[in-house]
Amino acid sequence: MARRGAGTPLLLRLSLLLLLSPSGSQQSGAELDCASVAVGTPVVPMGSAVTASCTIRRERCRGLEDGQPQISWLLDSEPMAGRQRRGVGGTEVSELSVPQLNRPQAKLWCCVEWNGTKQRVGMAEIRAGYPPGKPSNLSCLLDLSDYGLTCRWQQGADGHLPTNVMLKCATSRSPAVTGCTPPNGHSQCTVPRRLLQLYRPMELWVTATNALGTAESERLRIDPMDVAKLDPPTLQSIHSVPPQTDCVTLTWAMAPRNAHMEQCCELRYRAAEDPSWDVVTGIPGHAGTMQHCKFLFGMLYHFQMRCRRDSARGYWSEWSVGRNYTTHEKAPEGKLDAWWSTQPAAGRMEVQLRWKALRQQEANGHVLGYRVALGSRRRGREPQTVCNTTDTQCDFTVPERTGRVYLSAYNAAGESSATEVVLLERKGQPLAGLRAVPGDEHSLWVHWEAAPVPAVAYVLEWQQVSSEPRHCSACWQLELNGTTTATLIQDSIEPFQQYNISVYPLYKDAVGTPAHVAAYSKQKAPSHAPKLHLKSIGKSQAELSWEPVAMELQNGFITHYTVFWANSTAEVSSAVVNSSLSSFTIRGLKPSTLYKVHIMASTAGGSTNGTILTLVTTVLDDIEIQFLFLTLVLVFVLLIILLICFQKNGRVKKQFWPSVPDPANSSLGTWVPAEQEPLQAPGVKEPGLATISTVTVLDKAAGKQAPTWGKEPPAEPPAPPQPYMRQHGPGTLQANAGLGAEPVQYVQVVGGSSRGPQRVAPCLYLRSSSTQPLLSDPSPESYENLWFRGAAPSCARGSLEEPLLDFPLLRGLLVSGAEELHDFQPC
Repeated sequence: MARRGAGTPLLLRLSLLLLLSPSGSQQSGAELDCASVAVGTPVVPMGSAVTASCTIRRERCRGLEDGQPQISWLLDSEPMAGRQRRGVGGTEVSELSVPQLNRPQAKLWCCVEWNGTKQRVGMAEIRAGYPPGKPSNLSCLLDLSDYGLTCRWQQGADGHLPTNVMLKCATSRSPAVTGCTPPNGHSQCTVPRRLLQLYRPMELWVTATNALGTAESERLRIDPMDVAKLDPPTLQSIHSVPPQTDCVTLTWAMAPRNAHMEQCCELRYRAAEDPSWDVVTGIPGHAGTMQHCKFLFGMLYHFQMRCRRDSARGYWSEWSVGRNYTTHEKAPEGKLDAWWSTQPAAGRMEVQLRWKALRQQEANGHVLGYRVALGSRRRGREPQTVCNTTDTQCDFTVPERTGRVYLSAYNAAGESSATEVVLLERKGQPLAGLRAVPGDEHSLWVHWEAAPVPAVAYVLEWQQVSSEPRHCSACWQLELNGTTTATLIQDSIEPFQQYNISVYPLYKDAVGTPAHVAAYSKQKAPSHAPKLHLKSIGKSQAELSWEPVAMELQNGFITHYTVFWANSTAEVSSAVVNSSLSSFTIRGLKPSTLYKVHIMASTAGGSTNGTILTLVTTVLDDIEIQFLFLTLVLVFVLLIILLICFQKNGRVKKQFWPSVPDPANSSLGTWVPAEQEPLQAPGVKEPGLATISTVTVLDKAAGKQAPTWGKEPPAEPPAPPQPYMRQHGPGTLQANAGLGAEPVQYVQVVGGSSRGPQRVAPCLYLRSSSTQPLLSDPSPESYENLWFRGAAPSCARGSLEEPLLDFPLLRGLLVSGAEELHDFQPC
């Protein structure tokens, strides 16, 4: 269905074409077999009205025989409304009037409606434009090679219509004829020799014609020979006239084809480095030779020559092939401008002398070098030379009191007169109000106020400022007019470079102290901006620093810096910083926030942004961090102390409240050895449970050997100890062993065995100073801590290994937490 729907309009159109064209023939021109279009004027002036009519012959249009066709118009693609009426012979006529036609070219279509669609049945083309413009500036030139006259002109205004252009000519013998027709789009053509009348005047003009009119140029009345272009002459030789003069002689030859004509010629010349030409006019062409003066000595020149007819109304020939010539040299002349500086050195004086090179008109050739002498040249006397150089500066030493030197230049022809250089002292008054402003990109105007004392001259020095020391020997100039207050410096001045300028006033007998100023001939934005460095940062501020921009990259005077910072929410802030500073502190920042910071350097010529520095503010300031750190350290120390206290709790308690075992509750209290010697004091009944205050291991008697554990017992057992025991109080034993009135408490524990020899039991001395009762006595005595003392470590080891294990009381004391056991030995 879609295909059928899409193909229906095409089928309808084909059917309509077959119906409107009975024989199937195609339309030709603006008429069809069943319709014709006529216009009042096919070409009209731009903006004029256009009328047209369309006639439909129904009997020739199949499908339209019975109905009345509806006629409509299209101007290109724009619908237009006409007036339809019935014509003669059953035709249908529609008339159209276009008020203004404002396009150069248009197509007018006549359409009819058939089966709901508009079909084009007739067409007429119409054009609009202007009359042709008047040609101008007609000029002609006669080529002597073929004697053809080539004329050129300037076209008039475009009329937007097809235009026919012709060059016409007329002579006194013939009426106007067409000389030539230019190719389409060109504005020149050549009149052949057969239509020309040489040596007689003739008229030439240009005509331009289109459908709306014709225009003619102004008539040119000329003799074709007056506009002839001759061939150039040939320069043959150039040479100087006798030496010490500034004249040269030139010879030339005319072109053979022009030799029969009267000609006048011109000579032009210039120095090799000079862009402009000097021209010599009015040279007779037939002369063939000439002499000209005012040339510089020792200078290379370029010469050319041209000629034309002597009537002075024709065209000049092309310039001849150039010829070079160098004039002869002469000894230099003129005074050299010099500038100096002096410095004492070990009884002599160091001099730095600089001078300006001679100008070409003063050098009189190629300068071979410069000579500095201590005196002027006199007849028969050659002064002492201190410097001979090809440069324009020289450093040398002279006697300390030398007041002047003499400077001269020389070339191949001789030496110039010496220039006297007076070495004045630099002690005069300085200038005031010195300033410099740009002249252009390569010059600077320097202004100053006149010195209080009238100056004879002024010397200006300038030096490019850079990180690397540089010296320019030619960067100075001398102003000989002492009344001037401004001058222009142009040598070695470059844009975007800083220069230090110094001005010295020269007085009659001294040189003034210089004044200084810095300047740029042109400024622009810096090549680079400083790189930011973070010096310190806190929770609300950050201190930044930067290095100054290198002088070569400043491109102007840094007027100020601008620091920009922005947080993550794009809140941008800025601050302007003086160009003399190299650090800045940003305040009012938010704690623990990320910021992006960059700096912008500005000059009078623009600004440049630096790289971005990312920083994050802290949560606390340094003082707060230090306070917090100290607090944490103190808390940590306290925690360590508490932890140690908790871990050492038992030892601390024992240190202040020792845990002493109770002998009454130990196994020693109920243990009775198998063989025990009764230990009784005369007159004292058997005591109850005693409080042991001291256990002492008694030393052996003098001269007796101590027993050895595990060996054979001695032949005779030692005499048993004879302690004297007395009851000092309830439950307390006290024995006096020759210690005077001080009570010494003893207890002897004797252990034996039913097998083998009897062992000697150790004696323990128990001393107590504590008030804790050892036994549950109603009135306990005080006691000291339990300790053991003896003689040898081996004895202590033996005593610990065997004897002590036999005593449950000592085992009880050790197990129950008795104090430190020291050395002990058998009694």
